[in-house]
Amino acid sequence: MTDMQWRAEDFDAQVDACGLNCPLPLLKAKLELNRLASGAVLKVAATDAGSQRDFRAFASLAGHSLLREEVDDGVYRYWLRKA
Repeated sequence: MTDMQWRAEDFDAQVDACGLNCPLPLLKAKLELNRLASGAVLKVAATDAGSQRDFRAFASLAGHSLLREEVDDGVYRYWLRKA
């Protein structure tokens, strides 16, 4: 499945990092990504506003694709495709 065909409902694992402060949401996501196969999609939920900056930079530096990010009622959600 290409990134253009991908839908937000399609993910292989998820991490709930709500209530955790920086850098814990990113660390939990990294640990889960380490367990996934290349091409798998991880969905992350966090409440730390700083996670936006962290996940954008992490995806870029690590070579993962940040497929989507959204915020709804103080919850930030990210979908990352593992490189």
